[in-house]
Amino acid sequence: MAHPLVHWELIVSSTEKARNFYGKVFDWTFDDKTYPGYTLIRTGRDAGAGLMAKRSAAPAMGANTYFEVSDVQLTLQNVIESGGTVIVPKTEISNLGTFAMFQDPEGIAVGVLQPLRH
Repeated sequence: MAHPLVHWELIVSSTEKARNFYGKVFDWTFDDKTYPGYTLIRTGRDAGAGLMAKRSAAPAMGANTYFEVSDVQLTLQNVIESGGTVIVPKTEISNLGTFAMFQDPEGIAVGVLQPLRH
């Protein structure tokens, strides 16, 4: 079964600076209205993108990737059994689905998203 990249996001110290930089470099547009406190990046491609300020619990600024899965809970079980660590538990996003994040055995953070099926 394929697990395509469905979302990625930039974790930054200043969303305003990031918007100015990436808007100019890549001609991206930004949507602050769909999800309060979270900015969607419109790149002109299918995979969704987001921009958010680094929270104090986040280890560093960087980029997150999210892959589609059919069962977040089963995926997290497989992560644990395979030597990974859950860093964000199964979390509901209204009108979108369920997501979680884990670290692989090398410490790389990866997100998974189980979209709502309408």
